[in-house]
Amino acid sequence: MVLTCSSMPTILRLLGFRFFFYSDEGNEPPHVHIEKGEGEAKYWLDPLEEEFTRNFKASDKRKIKKILAEHQEQFKNDWNEYFDQ
Repeated sequence: MVLTCSSMPTILRLLGFRFFFYSDEGNEPPHVHIEKGEGEAKYWLDPLEEEFTRNFKASDKRKIKKILAEHQEQFKNDWNEYFDQ
């Protein structure tokens, strides 16, 4: 389920992390952005791969990867639904 919030639809909030995408990125392959505090990251969804991370501890990066793996299919479905692909 996509929770629309202006130009940054949120697809999941878990353990203080916000998983979302920008509404004008439909021309890129499916991916998700992650925020928590001062940290930010971007991961491609297929295959699941880190594009970048900033200001996350190693433990946070492990948590992010675990959450992404557990929700990968749903995130791809949310992307496709939102961008009509």
